[in-house]
Amino acid sequence: MPAKKVTKKPAAKKTVVKKTVATKVAAKKTETKKPAAKKVAKKPAVKKSTTTIIVKYDVGLGNVVSLRGDAPGLSWENGTVMKNIDAETWQWTSSAAKKAFEIKFLINDNRWSNDENFVVKPGATAGFSPSF
Repeated sequence: MPAKKVTKKPAAKKTVVKKTVATKVAAKKTETKKPAAKKVAKKPAVKKSTTTIIVKYDVGLGNVVSLRGDAPGLSWENGTVMKNIDAETWQWTSSAAKKAFEIKFLINDNRWSNDENFVVKPGATAGFSPSF
């Protein structure tokens, strides 16, 4: 038998596999933003304005100045005694008035002043020297 011819096969190529080590990248924490709160416009605080009426008149010892009118807390039928500050100063205050109102003064709630009705604006401090 004839001798077999041996043919050399080319050597198989070796594939070199390079191993790489994967490095972990720190994952960024994403902050979840809360939706912005709706801003509610605050209503301005309602100022309670104080209306003050001051009368300068010496009514004599034992007498009082009373006030009548159409403001909240007053009436034209019955007088409200004003607070005596000193011998000739009388005062009335209220925070209930929302619009201008008319008033008139009396001594001992029976003797009307000679003046016309006075008009007072709410929140004002008004001074008067009525004549009787």
